[in-house]
Amino acid sequence: MKEFNKYLGLDVHKATIAVSIAEGNGTEVRYQGEMPNTIEALGKLVRHLGKGGATLSFCYEAGCCGYEIHRYLTDHGWNCMVVAPSLIPKKAGDRIKTDRRDSMSLARLHRAGELTAVWVPDREQEALRDVIRAREDVKDLQRKAKQQLLAFLLRHGKRYEGKSHWTQAHYRWLETVKFAYAAQQILLQEYMDMVKAMANRVASLGKVIETEMKALVFWPVIEGLMALRGVDLLTAATVVAEIGDLRRFTGAPQLMAYLGLVPSEHSSGGSKSRGGITKTGNSHVRRVLTESAWTYRHPARKSAPLQRRAERTSQEIQDIAWKAQTRLCGRYRLLEGKGKLRVQVCTAIARELVGFIWAIGQAAPAPTIRH
Repeated sequence: MKEFNKYLGLDVHKATIAVSIAEGNGTEVRYQGEMPNTIEALGKLVRHLGKGGATLSFCYEAGCCGYEIHRYLTDHGWNCMVVAPSLIPKKAGDRIKTDRRDSMSLARLHRAGELTAVWVPDREQEALRDVIRAREDVKDLQRKAKQQLLAFLLRHGKRYEGKSHWTQAHYRWLETVKFAYAAQQILLQEYMDMVKAMANRVASLGKVIETEMKALVFWPVIEGLMALRGVDLLTAATVVAEIGDLRRFTGAPQLMAYLGLVPSEHSSGGSKSRGGITKTGNSHVRRVLTESAWTYRHPARKSAPLQRRAERTSQEIQDIAWKAQTRLCGRYRLLEGKGKLRVQVCTAIARELVGFIWAIGQAAPAPTIRH
């Protein structure tokens, strides 16, 4: 680990930043004070502390304020770490929390090398991530709007007798529903318009993702991931936008642990106890991969759409994708035959799918990262 003259802990909030400094010579950490959360104030602090050729290293917790502080500092040649909040060591008996204490603790732990950094995307990748997460938000709104419409109809005894909701036949039925009072009829139309508006917004954001994806430096990796069964453009885009370069993981187990798909464990002495998955790390990727795992309940086969996607990749990636399909389809039937719950089966399949995703990340052409 490179040594610096000063280690700075920043407790960042919307309007203010609390600053503490740990000298590289091991002296006691001191509280520098509080300053406005602006680039101008940060630049003034850096110029003041960097006088005389001092080397500075900054750290702050990942949070709602994003990565602008990190980008400003690194663009000006300073070292900066964005820290994973869930992995910061904490004293079990410490029940007092203030901005001053938090910044001093960050500076002390940063000097000791006890902090874990998160991956910081570049601006292009962050823009793609924002679009994908915005689509997820709109999907949640769409789901809620549908629930509200169905609940309104059910309260008044209006039940659809068809096979499934939100088909063309269901929408035609909705247009025939009549209420005795004009206010309720207007309310029905408002609910229907809300559902349709959300559907249009989801489709619009999907087109943005599809358009922007091909210009991304990770497009060869995305194409490679789409050779896997159950991994469409949106799923591959989510994986790449949330994780970034798959080559930064030394092995598949590390990536599995990063996504929280490994079993939790509480062992002491001769007692060993394992529980459900840890669910740490990126929940967005964990969700889409668990959904992808559901497709492996069917026997292995190369469907025409999957084959067309696979043919755009190298033979090595095609071999990995077919090996994944044959193994995971058999694995799904094996676990289901043992009486495992489907949710447990899908979680186990998702964990193994991560291994094949890592392998494709190594086989695909290395992206040229733009700074």
